[in-house]
Amino acid sequence: MRLNELRPNPGARKSRKRLGRGDASGHGGTSTRGHKGQKARTGGYHKRGFEGGQMPLARRLPKRGFTNIDRREVAVVNLDQLQNWPSGTMVTPETLVAHGLIPKRHETIKLLARGDAPSKLTVRLAAVSVAAKAKVESAGGVVEDPTVQ
Repeated sequence: MRLNELRPNPGARKSRKRLGRGDASGHGGTSTRGHKGQKARTGGYHKRGFEGGQMPLARRLPKRGFTNIDRREVAVVNLDQLQNWPSGTMVTPETLVAHGLIPKRHETIKLLARGDAPSKLTVRLAAVSVAAKAKVESAGGVVEDPTVQ
């Protein structure tokens, strides 16, 4: 047996319906579309969400709120998530992504004060809360020039 001799098992694949190839084919004439009307035409039938002229659901329901295009996504990391990190580790966005604490897409990362500060860490993030900064520094760590908020 060669690759060019491979065939599907009998009955495994159905041949497609050949429409509009004469009456003898059984699918001639109206080509299985019935007689006239919108659904018999090319490009016929209705668009998505059309409900036969009834007011569509998307227009019947009230609209609320909006999407703020200027929204800034802020990833939050708490001190208790850094408990197992060894002393002297640099906390940067890259190390947080590498440890799986935040997804890569966030432009701003803020360190918050939940939990106790682990041993000496050097924190280099976009934003650090006042309480988190105090806890890191009291544990002997350093917070390098963040925007304290």
